[in-house]
Amino acid sequence: MKTTVEVRRKAEAFHTRTPWLNSRHCFSFGQHYDARNTHHGLLLVSNDDVIRPGTGFQTHPHRDMEIVTWVLEGELEHKDSEGHHGIIYPGLAQRMSAGTGIWHSEMNPSGSKEVRLVQMWVLPDTASVKPGYEQLDINRELAKGGLVPIASGQGHAAAISLRQKGAALWGGRLKKDETARLPDARNVHLYVAKGSVDLEGAGLLSAGDSARLVCAGTPALAAGAQGAEVLAWETR
Repeated sequence: MKTTVEVRRKAEAFHTRTPWLNSRHCFSFGQHYDARNTHHGLLLVSNDDVIRPGTGFQTHPHRDMEIVTWVLEGELEHKDSEGHHGIIYPGLAQRMSAGTGIWHSEMNPSGSKEVRLVQMWVLPDTASVKPGYEQLDINRELAKGGLVPIASGQGHAAAISLRQKGAALWGGRLKKDETARLPDARNVHLYVAKGSVDLEGAGLLSAGDSARLVCAGTPALAAGAQGAEVLAWETR
């Protein structure tokens, strides 16, 4: 398969703005649809959401999807029909397996501060399984530097599990000038959540930019002057 690296700028992303939500979508989502931009590998959704205080996504259903939520700033309150309830904060990885069907809400419990998060969806290995939920604080692993596994169907240590053997999510809080290498996979989706990086072979990516790599090996990232927080999916 041919090696490709495609950079997508923040300004190109689909944009949803309501009185309570400011969201940018890497792929087609909701009322935004482009048949040429529906996924990258197994990754179907990557939304960067900013939710105003005291508001959020009211109770709604999902089915047959692995949903990973990563909070960047503030806190997000999760409740679902399986009885799970908790507060997601930066560094706490959360995965919800929708399976046969689950209802949940995601609200900003703060009365004064916005919450910013990236929510990502991948297809599961098997349809119609029992819904599930998992969370894990990986701040200690992130502090070691480099890219660390956040969610994985491949048995990585210190990662929440995915019901998808062909996918893994890596994250990093890179310090100024720190370097790391992307995983070697058929498909890699890199999202720059904060700061900036120089991606080998592609150049500068700033916050909100993304890159879609196919059979690209293990190109290096170098964080900019303000450091960077990045999320990188490897999928079949």
